[in-house]
Amino acid sequence: MTPAQRPRSYGATLNITAAGAALIRSETKPAAVSVWAGDPATGKRRNLTAEEDRAFWAWATVEVLRATGIRAEELVQLSHHSFVQYRLPGTGELVPLLQIVPSKTDAERLLVISPELADVLSAIISRVRGTSHAVPLVAAYDDHERVWLPPAPVLFQRRIGAEDRAIPAATIRKLLAAALARTGLTDPAGEPLHYTPHDFRRMFLTDAIMNGLPPHIAQIIAGHRDINVTLGYKAVYPDEAIQAHLAFLARRRALRPTEEYRTPTDAEWEEFLGHFERRKVATGTCGRAFATPCVHEHDPLTELTEGASGLRPRSTDSDAVAGSGSF
Repeated sequence: MTPAQRPRSYGATLNITAAGAALIRSETKPAAVSVWAGDPATGKRRNLTAEEDRAFWAWATVEVLRATGIRAEELVQLSHHSFVQYRLPGTGELVPLLQIVPSKTDAERLLVISPELADVLSAIISRVRGTSHAVPLVAAYDDHERVWLPPAPVLFQRRIGAEDRAIPAATIRKLLAAALARTGLTDPAGEPLHYTPHDFRRMFLTDAIMNGLPPHIAQIIAGHRDINVTLGYKAVYPDEAIQAHLAFLARRRALRPTEEYRTPTDAEWEEFLGHFERRKVATGTCGRAFATPCVHEHDPLTELTEGASGLRPRSTDSDAVAGSGSF
């Protein structure tokens, strides 16, 4: 080990382990806010308090975005005032809701708080409260309106120095990028994975619709004015659509008496297949080469629709009539 690689001396020390790494904690002043430790492997000092703070807010960001599908600007404007409740008329049960303030579409909306989301929001509130009984009031900057918002008990805030500050959307993106970079995950091409807050919105909508949530309800939850925008966020493949349709048919058949369903006979099945042959003739796709005339285009319609295959030679009577010039 060279002199440059040897760990520095930090006075009184204590050997500790953080995230599987052996560290040497430095003695700090009693009034110090951050916990520092030396890394013998690199010879550098690490601010463990700052690392824990970044890890917590990266975790909180991922969990809230994954559970709600809200936008980044909506995330940073969540406050302690965003919690409302709704009493179901039939049962009287109280349902916790999360109020999303107007952003892109200038229309507020309400989201149901799941038990998993409630745990995350509870951890956030406990953290920002600290030893006080209330969430601190901080002023946040609106990047779109270019104005400072009035002080509010926003949830995404952290202490920097001697004051509490709101976490801006740009910092949220940096936290996500840094957390993903530390994982070392790569895509199929071997490139580092990169996620934005909007990617979690796409994943939320895809997961919701694929698990049975009607698209028009997903549109309301996402805050889209046009349902086609909602469907554009959802990644659905033909095989998934076919499998879902088959499962729907199986569920519907299970609700009806079995005697209403029977296996078709061979004749009925041949007649059914003949329908597709006749359709090919009607649409001009009866096996001819591309950009060539159809050999059946001048046949009488009655001749094309007779028989199981839908095709038969012209009758000699028709040829005779056509040759005589009689109509």
